Amino acid sequence: VTTVPATTVPATTVPTGPRLVEHALGTTEVPAVVERLVVLDSSFLDASIALGVTPVGATAGQTAGELPAYLEQFVDGGLASIGDAGLTVNPNLDAVAALQPDLILCAKVRHEALFDLLSQIAPTVCSESSGTNWTDQVTLTAEALGLEPVAEQLLAEFEARADEVGEAVGAEGQTARIVRFIPGGETRVYGEPTFSGSVLTAVGYDVTGDTALEWHPEFGMALVAAEQFELLDADVIFATTLTEGSDRTAFQSVWSVLPAVAEGRQFDIDDDIWFTGIGVLGANLILDDLESWLG
Repeated sequence: VTTVPATTVPATTVPTGPRLVEHALGTTEVPAVVERLVVLDSSFLDASIALGVTPVGATAGQTAGELPAYLEQFVDGGLASIGDAGLTVNPNLDAVAALQPDLILCAKVRHEALFDLLSQIAPTVCSESSGTNWTDQVTLTAEALGLEPVAEQLLAEFEARADEVGEAVGAEGQTARIVRFIPGGETRVYGEPTFSGSVLTAVGYDVTGDTALEWHPEFGMALVAAEQFELLDADVIFATTLTEGSDRTAFQSVWSVLPAVAEGRQFDIDDDIWFTGIGVLGANLILDDLESWLG
């Protein structure tokens, strides 16, 4: 098992025996020391690497066998590919079994129907969501790996740093919008229940605000039509285009006149970090961005 460089992970103690871990689909006994971890969600990938354990296989990553780009600085080499992380594509169970894992981490929202089959391969622990509440994913991953003190320290350090960054950038009392241009002309704005929204909230920004935006109760985001773009204005805007097929220039006439955009208070963000980097490593990289742009 590859570990994160010692400078990023505090010293740990080796668990002394098997542990019972309560999770969204029951209680599972996991081995004292996990040597071959498989993860079926990007949030577990970030969490496990932050805790000092690199999985032998994962569904995360847009290219088979490659880590999300933001994680490359923490891990030397790629991972075995075992399928896609998407909601409609299941992991390849034969590929999972071939890796001979001693622990599998999954998400109920994506893998409930596969839980029994996964459990036949190795002890399996399942979260409720796929990482919207990313701190819960870190905690559950740590419980499964017997590294709870490490997770507590990492999360405490993030909270302290978020406070410091918030003070440095003057976030308190300020509004922020996280905007994502999607292929086909769809424009999304992300609120507090999302990963990047929760990080900005921890810093002190108001990412939801008192606006006419219609927030989706489950996903914490709203769809915005071009004629509603004035609802996107805020003290600061963070924006990205998901792929080459999602071009914000199609809305340039309404986008460019937003005061935050016109006055240079809009910043282009890395989709890989702000939307798929769900975890403590990704969260700290968002703080890096805020310090760089606004500190």
